[in-house]
Amino acid sequence: MVQYTLAQSPEIILTVPGKDSAKAREKAMDQLLKLMDEGELPTELEDGFGPQQLIEVKETATETSSDEDAITQAVQILSNLATLKLKVQESRAEAMEVRKAVDILFLDKSVTEEEITRLKEGFKVLKNYAQANLRYQEARAKAEQARQVLDQALKSPEK
Repeated sequence: MVQYTLAQSPEIILTVPGKDSAKAREKAMDQLLKLMDEGELPTELEDGFGPQQLIEVKETATETSSDEDAITQAVQILSNLATLKLKVQESRAEAMEVRKAVDILFLDKSVTEEEITRLKEGFKVLKNYAQANLRYQEARAKAEQARQVLDQALKSPEK
């Protein structure tokens, strides 16, 4: 589908099937002449007005696709936030246990080799939790804007 308008009456949109071509412009001219015959054209056209003077309308499709892209991106951001939140929640309890165990390194009492080994193994959990938590906090900040994009898209048109 291709759409055309007139410089004199931009509110008039003529839609014809196909791509922009001489044939499509001729079909648009036929629609224009019909509007003129029915008295629905608000302006008078100059003598010699031809199909080459029709203006192709392109921006409406790109506005829609950019809005749709923004919605898609917003949903992806929120999905990422949900995944990170689960990951943080699942590893939090174990990471906090490891964090408590870190304190034994700073006490003056002796520690067994087994406790140190368990602690070293727990560092990976602690690191993974801390990194996931940072990513979650960053994603949450981005998700605020994504939530606003979706809220705007979900508003019902005002009557």
